[in-house]
Amino acid sequence: MEIKEASEHRAEPPCPIYHQCGGCQIQHLSYEAQLLTKQKQVKDVLERIGGLKDVVVHPTLGMEEPWRYRNKAQVPVGEEGGLIIAGFYQERSHRIIDMDECLIQHEENDQIIRVVKKIANKYGIRGYDEEKHRGTLRHVVARKGKVTNEVMVVFVTRGKELPNKKAIIEEIIAEVPNVKSIVQNINTKRTNVIFGDETTVLWGDEYIHDYIGEIKFAISARSFYQVNPEQTKVLYDKALDYANLTGNESVIDAYCGIGTISLFLAQRAKHVYGVEIVPDAIADAKRNAELNGFTNVDFAVGEAEKVMPWWYAQGIRADVIVVDPPRKGCDEELLETIVSMKPKRVVYVSCNPATLARDLKFLEAGGYKTKEVQPVDMFPHSTHIENVAVLELKN
Repeated sequence: MEIKEASEHRAEPPCPIYHQCGGCQIQHLSYEAQLLTKQKQVKDVLERIGGLKDVVVHPTLGMEEPWRYRNKAQVPVGEEGGLIIAGFYQERSHRIIDMDECLIQHEENDQIIRVVKKIANKYGIRGYDEEKHRGTLRHVVARKGKVTNEVMVVFVTRGKELPNKKAIIEEIIAEVPNVKSIVQNINTKRTNVIFGDETTVLWGDEYIHDYIGEIKFAISARSFYQVNPEQTKVLYDKALDYANLTGNESVIDAYCGIGTISLFLAQRAKHVYGVEIVPDAIADAKRNAELNGFTNVDFAVGEAEKVMPWWYAQGIRADVIVVDPPRKGCDEELLETIVSMKPKRVVYVSCNPATLARDLKFLEAGGYKTKEVQPVDMFPHSTHIENVAVLELKN
């Protein structure tokens, strides 16, 4: 309610809607203090949940310029006073805070959101009403290739209709530099999940491209692609470093997504096997391997805990297993599979320190020793922290 005594680490948030918007949580903390806090958080959680007291947790790897880092904006759309609004939800609510600028978004994404709002208002496009399940435009998604400068604009609509489609497309082409793809995604369900199952290219290409390091990626409207490519390279370089590859190893990448880590590993491994439950992601992964000329990578659709034993039965022996699970961490069945396959090294990429600690505890009980953990600040000014941990088989 009021500040009795300001901390020496308190900073003045530069964002004008910081106190209403739930997008960032810690802009009021100096960046140096954010990095220290995140390191401490990881240490505390590893000790409290994992019982890991002697593990080295390195200082958090932060950004030189921790603003304007996001290459993707996906904002909900609503109405206020008969006009389209678009922004982020107020914390712990579904009330949209209208915005014209977000200081962690790339400037071009901000411009796209402003242009779409202006055009939608001009042509009388109705914003989505979540409670009544009415209106046309549910979300606007803007994607930008940071290296290539290619831009994608995605309209997520409640139905197939998008009134004045031709005029809207023409105005976007005229107002958005570098636009390469304009896409419509149809989501007819009463849900807060952003995308529906049907996607149509309205103009241009189905994909835009971007690079992480030397590796080129094709990105579609629904592709999972890290939102901070600069820090993603830092994260994956550390994973590659921890994998300690000499060129003779077979590596399994569980939860491989569109192949981002797999292709990084393939630069130094003899062979990489990637597995992912989402068929679209595996199609993207195969496309990305082809795009970069990698022939030492195989991708399979399925649950890692079922595909990996099948690979093992075919005589595939993994020297290193890399996991990069969602926030809920690894399924116990997968951890049991890793323990039974006994790779020399496990590299665990995590977006949730709590489930990382839980899973490290399981692997330690299964004969592994956690050597070190490196926090990486992928999302400055938010409470999220990514980590890379390396475990080695005892004996």
